[in-house]
Amino acid sequence: MTAAIDDLRTVARYQFGPEAGEALFPQEESLELTRTSSGRPRQIHADSGRIATYERDGRFRLGIAGGQRLDSGLPASSYRVVVDDESEPFVREGRNVFAKFVVRADEAIRPRDEVLVVHEDGRLLGVGRAELSGEGMLAFETGMAVKTREGVDS
Repeated sequence: MTAAIDDLRTVARYQFGPEAGEALFPQEESLELTRTSSGRPRQIHADSGRIATYERDGRFRLGIAGGQRLDSGLPASSYRVVVDDESEPFVREGRNVFAKFVVRADEAIRPRDEVLVVHEDGRLLGVGRAELSGEGMLAFETGMAVKTREGVDS
């Protein structure tokens, strides 16, 4: 299983940056890895919960446990969409983020990237898929910015 986890670390580095491999999958931790019938990795779990799902397109779909790991392991603005108090309860419930409520966003975000939705004070509120670029989230007054996949329970 070590070789499989090493491969997943490589994918995480590619998708989220050099710090992400070790942030998502620390060397010293035992992880539970489920596989598809063809043997391809699918779900990655730790004691804290689902870290990610490894999709057919070769990218991760984050769970809250994975979002928490990236939140503490990536540079402060990377892959983050920042919202204020008005959006917080909705994101925590797993509701989508609309562009008019985005306060800040990493300009490197591209549509379909996995992102962390955080409060202005830095607390992780949820994880999801960007529907707009980081620049677009700030420029548009209408439209969905992030399709929230999972919110952090308050």
